[in-house]
Amino acid sequence: MKKLSEYEVGERGVIRSVAGEQKIRRRLFDMGVTPGAKVYLKKRAPLGDPIEVTLRGYELSLRKTEAEAVLTEVIK
Repeated sequence: MKKLSEYEVGERGVIRSVAGEQKIRRRLFDMGVTPGAKVYLKKRAPLGDPIEVTLRGYELSLRKTEAEAVLTEVIK
């Protein structure tokens, strides 16, 4: 298990849970970040924030604090 914020560019995984305060969880769920969804880290900004992931067929930019709330299982 690994947080989405810890991914290296090119890593893939499956979302297992979304933690954090209710406001952040609701925002992530509304964007499609839900358990069972496959995720791919496409890009990381030079200073590490934000990151761009491919999720459910579209690109999504997340802040590092949001990505820390997403627990995933890495796919090799």
